[in-house]
Amino acid sequence: MKYTAIIIDDERLARKEMRRLLAEFDEIFIVGEAENLSEAVDLIEKEKPNIIFLDIQMQNENGFDLLEKTDANFKLIFVTAFDAYAIRAFEVNALDYLLKPVNPERLAKAIERVAEETDKKTELRPFEFDDRIFLEIGNRSIFLKVCDISHINSSGDYSEVFTTEKQKLLIEKSLREWETRLPEKHFLRIHRQTIINLEEIEEIETWFNRTFQVRLKNSRQTLAVSRRYAVKLKSKFT
Repeated sequence: MKYTAIIIDDERLARKEMRRLLAEFDEIFIVGEAENLSEAVDLIEKEKPNIIFLDIQMQNENGFDLLEKTDANFKLIFVTAFDAYAIRAFEVNALDYLLKPVNPERLAKAIERVAEETDKKTELRPFEFDDRIFLEIGNRSIFLKVCDISHINSSGDYSEVFTTEKQKLLIEKSLREWETRLPEKHFLRIHRQTIINLEEIEEIETWFNRTFQVRLKNSRQTLAVSRRYAVKLKSKFT
């Protein structure tokens, strides 16, 4: 399978080196480069790449901020000279984290993971709102109705699933997988770390900087809606 890719790095030589390394992979087709986040957003919207190779520390910018600026669906691989951001990278469901100078063997493993994730995604069918799904929790298993999910929070490669009965379940599924499989009519991602059941909304409060706060039924917790997702939430009710 062929994958389109974009390289985002503020250093020209770093982009050139990444191109050289990726030239060894026939399945990777580079459709563009960006030296800052503004260029990156425009390029992503235009090319809709399968993979993004993203630097973290760029001039006056942080690569993590890209996730607040685009809704596009892509596999994210961080490429950076600093190891201090690894935990945060996997909290936002990055596929891999490569340190500069990039080791060709590590890059090959990252490309393999892209293929594995793509195959896995292809095999998974979308959920219906009235489905009963089988979930493994530690050494026990349960059935849970999709409509009984109140909201889901990201927890690295795991997710915290909150039910309408006020249960909290730690599930070995990423938030990205939930977002792909849950029915769009009933569920919406409101933050890079949160998905909610729209049927469970009790109150929406306008917040500062064009964002919202959402209160759900059976939950005292108020959930933040980031500016990136506020427009989507508003469109669900207009």
